[in-house]
Amino acid sequence: MAREAQKREDAPPADSFERLIRELEKLPGVGRRSAERMAYYVLGASRDDAMALAYAIRDVKKNLHPCAVCGDLTEGTQCAICGDARRDGGLVCVVEWPRDVRAIEKSGQFFGRYHVLMGRISPLSGVEPEDLRIPALLQRVRQESVRELVMATSPTVEGDATASYIAQQLKLEKLPATVTRLARGVPQGSDLSFAQSSTIGEALKGRTVVGDAGNRESAVGNR
Repeated sequence: MAREAQKREDAPPADSFERLIRELEKLPGVGRRSAERMAYYVLGASRDDAMALAYAIRDVKKNLHPCAVCGDLTEGTQCAICGDARRDGGLVCVVEWPRDVRAIEKSGQFFGRYHVLMGRISPLSGVEPEDLRIPALLQRVRQESVRELVMATSPTVEGDATASYIAQQLKLEKLPATVTRLARGVPQGSDLSFAQSSTIGEALKGRTVVGDAGNRESAVGNR
């Protein structure tokens, strides 16, 4: 019986409806039953609604690419934030992923610009500093008169290690930018993109200095 069930799993989908279910099952957190419910919803939706979903999926893969400056997702050469002259170019918030930019923007408490690393240092997972967009960040500090880097990496061992590494690199190159860290209003061990907007806002206000050898981190408050 188990062998027959495995054969059914490995067999190509019998029809387009089964194919849709199998594709939906590939989404994170979606099992067979959830995929079936989604498939039946799509089946019952109007043609226009179903095609709007299909075109949205196609366009997000076709049109989105990293911003040439910060690495966030955009359809143009630069994202809207990098192209906004009202944003403080001397204040750069460093995040791990594009989703973190949106989480911080929802707080309404940050008015600088961003730099997306596309991950965090994690030797156990094979992610080294050279795998991230750290060189591009250091180049921005050199060329754009950046006075403060707000390290908004996740409050985990890997996130802290990434923040400390960047602080050390700035010190080695004698770059004048201050490196601060989000205050621990964000729960330890959590993912930044799941934090509430109010929590992120309070964390931004209470960010702390990183990388002072021999000294404890000191609060710098809001700038």
